[in-house]
Amino acid sequence: MARSAAIEGATASLKRRVIIGVLALLLVGGAVAALAAFGYGRAAARESYDRLLLGAANDIAEAISIQNGAPVVDLPVAAFQLLALAPDDRIYYSVRGPGGEVLTGATGALPNPTPTDSPSFFDASMADERARFVTLSRRFAERSFSGTVSVTVGQTLRARTEMALGLTRDALIAAAIGGIALLAAAVWVIERAMRPLRHIADQLAGRDPHDLTPMDAAVPAEVAVMVGAMNRFMARLDRQVAAMRNLISDTAHQLRTPVAALRVQAELASAEEDDARRDLILTRLQRRTRSLGELLDQMLSRALVIHRTDAARRVSLDLRDVALDVIESRDHELVAPNRDVVLEIGEAAVMVMADTLSLSEALRNLLGNALKHGAGRVRVGASREGARACLWVEDSGPGPSAAVLERIGERFEKTAASVGQSAGLGLSIARAVAQAFGGELLLGATAQGFRATISLPAQEEQI
Repeated sequence: MARSAAIEGATASLKRRVIIGVLALLLVGGAVAALAAFGYGRAAARESYDRLLLGAANDIAEAISIQNGAPVVDLPVAAFQLLALAPDDRIYYSVRGPGGEVLTGATGALPNPTPTDSPSFFDASMADERARFVTLSRRFAERSFSGTVSVTVGQTLRARTEMALGLTRDALIAAAIGGIALLAAAVWVIERAMRPLRHIADQLAGRDPHDLTPMDAAVPAEVAVMVGAMNRFMARLDRQVAAMRNLISDTAHQLRTPVAALRVQAELASAEEDDARRDLILTRLQRRTRSLGELLDQMLSRALVIHRTDAARRVSLDLRDVALDVIESRDHELVAPNRDVVLEIGEAAVMVMADTLSLSEALRNLLGNALKHGAGRVRVGASREGARACLWVEDSGPGPSAAVLERIGERFEKTAASVGQSAGLGLSIARAVAQAFGGELLLGATAQGFRATISLPAQEEQI
């Protein structure tokens, strides 16, 4: 159902779009080829029939002779045989003497040709029909006659037009056959080019629903961009699914023993008749209930942080504001009302690209650990150290041992009694937040005590 709905909601296929684009290009190319073919055909027809006109005019000019001091024309049959190659056209000829008088031929109102040394072609009308003419001159210098005799031969344009249309038609037929062949080849090439997409779709359809590993299909560079984006999306989804599985596993692992202990102690309290022992059991029950509440808060905080590492948008923020908000919320007074907590921030901004809520949760967990497991005054601050921006919590105690530091922050890790299980969860949250924003969690002793630092890449302050 989902696949059919996706298909119904899809636009025209990529294959159809490419084929339509190729077809449009072929049609435009065909139109351009038709115009070019018609122009070429008309030029070829004009050149061919102009040669016929010139040949006929030359034959007539060669047939002119001087008899008794006057030019005489004996019209050759060959001249008109040449012009008869266009049987549907009408023919015009005229031979004129030196004064423009017509020696033979038509006496129509054509322009009186000017004698020239080379043939002259021109267009004019012949009985309301367009025609093509040529005029050439022959000079005579004899004792009995001296002067120039001009010969004009014309022909209508029907055969020329028909020849141009025939050449255009032949060119279009050849272009159509070539276009169809090109379109078929284009369809074949497009079909082969689309195979990687179909291969990817088949791979995805055949995958196990829980398989979110990257695809390693060999695809062209253009498709590799899409495959890379898909792999990154599946990697984010895999992290989210793994986080959910870990949360469920952690919840089952961490809550099973405290809930069982609460149940047992509640049953003991209800069955105990000695008031002193009942009060002792109720005190233990109260302490375990509080501990369980704190554990649940930390686990929910961890789930929130893991979710926001991929979902939340990174923004430019000042770590001083994060430290100030955590201190002003006064949540630490509920955990350790008699402990001295000091905020230490400077005048310079400490800018990073991160998520405010995630960093606030991480800092609260570090502060809670320092209040529960540290000693003396607790200092909370934000500072810039070279290219790193640091958000830190420091107490006056010695901190955990080196062996504990190696294991602290790992899942399910129960550290030394001085640190406690909640410290491991709190540091695990802080470490996850630091790594999500390209940083790290640093734990170590200082001159004043023990410091836990979230170290992130610093961002230059925008002015």
